[in-house]
Amino acid sequence: MRTVTGTVIVVLLAACAFSACIRTEGRQPTTGETPTAGASAAVDPPNTSGGARENAARSDPGPGSKDTRQAEPPMAGGDPASTALAAKPRAAGESTTDSAAARPAVEDASASHSRTRTDRSLDLSSTPLSDAGAGIAAITVTGTPVYRVPAGETLIAIGTPTPSRTPTRTPTSTPTRTPTPQPGSAPVVGGCQVLPSDNPWNTDVSAYPVHPNSANYIASINAGGKTKLHPDWGGAGEYGIPFIVVPSTQPLVPLNFTAYGDESDPGPYPIPLNAPIEGGPSSDGDRHVLAIRQGECVLYELGRAFPQNGYWDADVGAKWPLNSNALRPMYWTSVDAAGLPILPGLVRYDEVAAGQINHAVRFTAWRTQRGFILPATHYASSYTDANLPPMGLRLRMKASYDISGYTGESRVVLEALKKYGMMLADNGSSWYITGAADPRWDDEDLNQLKNVPSSAFEAVYTGDVIH
Repeated sequence: MRTVTGTVIVVLLAACAFSACIRTEGRQPTTGETPTAGASAAVDPPNTSGGARENAARSDPGPGSKDTRQAEPPMAGGDPASTALAAKPRAAGESTTDSAAARPAVEDASASHSRTRTDRSLDLSSTPLSDAGAGIAAITVTGTPVYRVPAGETLIAIGTPTPSRTPTRTPTSTPTRTPTPQPGSAPVVGGCQVLPSDNPWNTDVSAYPVHPNSANYIASINAGGKTKLHPDWGGAGEYGIPFIVVPSTQPLVPLNFTAYGDESDPGPYPIPLNAPIEGGPSSDGDRHVLAIRQGECVLYELGRAFPQNGYWDADVGAKWPLNSNALRPMYWTSVDAAGLPILPGLVRYDEVAAGQINHAVRFTAWRTQRGFILPATHYASSYTDANLPPMGLRLRMKASYDISGYTGESRVVLEALKKYGMMLADNGSSWYITGAADPRWDDEDLNQLKNVPSSAFEAVYTGDVIH
């Protein structure tokens, strides 16, 4: 493992009060990104401007070479039999552009940032657990994958919880729900625990101190024009980010990285070519594709993914061993602009139906600063205003905000926001929180969340901003 000394270690140790440290090795700044407008939510008409569902447009008009997260035409290049194909080289000043003619102007029109290239330091936990059970939305295929466990990593699996029924919504102020999981139990998907219990995503922040700059952060998020919470999922499964659970026998599929191969985990990935894509097969947005493979319990995520003849074209890819608190290398992106995994922050139907969400929720803001708070490892802005929210900022619903009038699915979400809060993961429409695509969501119920004002939230201190 490479190490550095002096002030870099001091800065990183200070930033790691809330999550695992990463040792860095610098490299020259290369890239920049800009945010885009957000997506629509349940029962609203589709919004092609961006956000948690369609916010891929992040071009950089500033100095230096490009690191857009803009829509890019799928590439057919590369050898389909290759396990990981090299990223397409890009000349200085070249950018990719979104082909959607109707896409509105990007709200954050300036974004550039420096990166520091580093090696990753894995922080693994290895609690003995039971064998994996049957997963949800599993795809049954034939074939034997070839997968080698990286040295030093321990793979885990745990049993699948007993499914529970959908909560019954009543006109009373208290939702009727099925028996809930034990308080503090870690989230589970497809028989795999979604990150260790002490991972930042799974940490109770209800007693954390209010951030000294909380009021300014909230005001700057509101400055984009949206001032109320917005659930960005629903619509009979049309909205939200889909994911699948695949069996341990799922064959590996080659990848061709078309934009950020140098910041991607090499393939192949066990993601079938018919896996669901965010926004659908014809989407011109972020086109996220997420899959958990049982047995090894590793999360695989792709961004701007296009299935080809026997392989995937994708802007970027990331692997997340779910038994590990490991982060991306410092200043690396991921499928999300903040360098965070997506699936751990999704509101998922099954956990809401069971009556309890035991993790923070992903959200977006219209403009962010050139900085991040761990566990985020990447920023996507050139703005140096310290009052703008940094990537990785944790917001929490105030204990004083009365949620007794909310019922059903919305009530479960709000209880989680009081305990675990929400984490800033991308540029997009302000106050949009993200859920998994699922036809079982009740849009009428979720519309209650649109009445929650931004004044119900405060920022909590989880570490210093890294620039």
